[in-house]
Amino acid sequence: MEFALLGFFTGLSLILAIGAQNVFVIEQGLKKQHVFLVCSICSISDFILIFLGIFLFHYFTQYFNQTIELIFNILLIIFLIHFIYSKLKFLNSTVSFKDRDPNISKLDIFIKTLGFTYLNPHVYSDTVFFLGNFSKSFIFNQKILFGAGASIASFLFFFVIGYLSKYLSQYAQSLKVWKVINIFIISFMSLLTIFVIIETIN
Repeated sequence: MEFALLGFFTGLSLILAIGAQNVFVIEQGLKKQHVFLVCSICSISDFILIFLGIFLFHYFTQYFNQTIELIFNILLIIFLIHFIYSKLKFLNSTVSFKDRDPNISKLDIFIKTLGFTYLNPHVYSDTVFFLGNFSKSFIFNQKILFGAGASIASFLFFFVIGYLSKYLSQYAQSLKVWKVINIFIISFMSLLTIFVIIETIN
């Protein structure tokens, strides 16, 4: 049980750091757009990556070289620029939560969620490499407990921020409030893009 707790708090400490994926989950919660789908994809993805890191750590360190990391960074930059552009394009559009389209494409949300998850190299460094390296000396049963604990932390975190944001959306009914939220998202994503570009150049 202590290894499950160790995995839980280790995983939680990693995922608590604010990032593009977390901001996206919060935004979808505020919009009340397929919150369960978004939280499920993020949680299941973390589960997969955590156990890949635990059991295939040596394989990943052998093949995950600087070239592959560069490719991921470039893809992430392109993805973030496109996301920022779409936000700027509709910044002054009228927003109505009461009249929002409940039939917004699940495929669009699905693809965006996958993009924020798998095009972020830090997801791999945190879940695959850090947790994999940390647990490499554990015996098999300890690895299972450690991975389960870290996975539970991810599930709880994503569903809490997703549905908490959904609940708090009642306080974001006005266009003015939503524009402030969008400006924050655009600013954060822009800073994140600059950070990734600098990291890629260096």
